Amino acid sequence: MTSAELLDQALVEEATKKSGLIWVKGAGAPAARALWHVWHEGAACLVGDGPGEQPLPGLVDGGSAEVTVRSKDKGGRLVTWPAAVSELAPGSEEWEAAVAELKGKRLNAPDGEAMTRRWLSECRVLRLVPAGSVAPLPDGSLAAAPVTSPATTRRAVPAGLPRLLIKGRKRK
Repeated sequence: MTSAELLDQALVEEATKKSGLIWVKGAGAPAARALWHVWHEGAACLVGDGPGEQPLPGLVDGGSAEVTVRSKDKGGRLVTWPAAVSELAPGSEEWEAAVAELKGKRLNAPDGEAMTRRWLSECRVLRLVPAGSVAPLPDGSLAAAPVTSPATTRRAVPAGLPRLLIKGRKRK
């Protein structure tokens, strides 16, 4: 392995370990999705696709994904890396080890200690293993334009409102 590849590997591992969320775009998914995870044995581990858990669209066993890691303090993009997706067999030794790590990071679980039994029967546990070199940082913004909608957050002030407000102050 070259020194550049070792630096990329170290960057991916450290950034992903320290970030609470990663943005993952599975093959065929329309957009990246923010997912909570844990870094365990050289891969980002995720749990989802079950009741009360995060959806994992486009992430299939044997597929690929693009993972973007943000800075924990500033929220900006640190690194984007390609990943190979593998689903852990429920109840296997690898599954048990990953779930032990995930369980400690799961916040606000509705069922507490029964959570791992629910994950065993109703959810998928995935490993996203770095597969290839990191993508170069973009030169410009990758922000997407908002989808057009008839919904608004602010409208013009009605013409009579200032007079009503002034009258209310005079009565006091």
